[in-house]
Amino acid sequence: MTINEIQDELIDDFSYFDDWMDKYEYIIDLGKNLPLIDPTQKTDEKLISGCQSRVWLGVDHKDGKVEFTADSDAVITKGIIGLLIQVMSNQPAKDIMDSDLYFIDKIGLKEHLSPTRSNGLLSMVKQMKMYAVALNSIK
Repeated sequence: MTINEIQDELIDDFSYFDDWMDKYEYIIDLGKNLPLIDPTQKTDEKLISGCQSRVWLGVDHKDGKVEFTADSDAVITKGIIGLLIQVMSNQPAKDIMDSDLYFIDKIGLKEHLSPTRSNGLLSMVKQMKMYAVALNSIK
């Protein structure tokens, strides 16, 4: 599936929930299925700066596709990075670089996060795209 197809599927999934408490529960559940970063990689270099919670992001490049792993010390943050990984992992680096992550606005995520969590979300997206830029340049 392409990034846009995955985003459209997520938008559809979120449309089934009437209130944000149910949406938060869904996000937390996504975090429980997060591809976890190897504990030995939970280093300061892998921490995403700008997040209220501690978030570690790992990256690998296999068969022309970028694979992300992550972990966080906060359940909602773990779910948010899980959402991003669901959309961007196992995609070509160029597609990640060029992606417009419109699902964030369509599901109303940013406006339902605290300002610090919203900044963290942007930091996560930025870090994932920076990894994609680096991997794209070493094809």
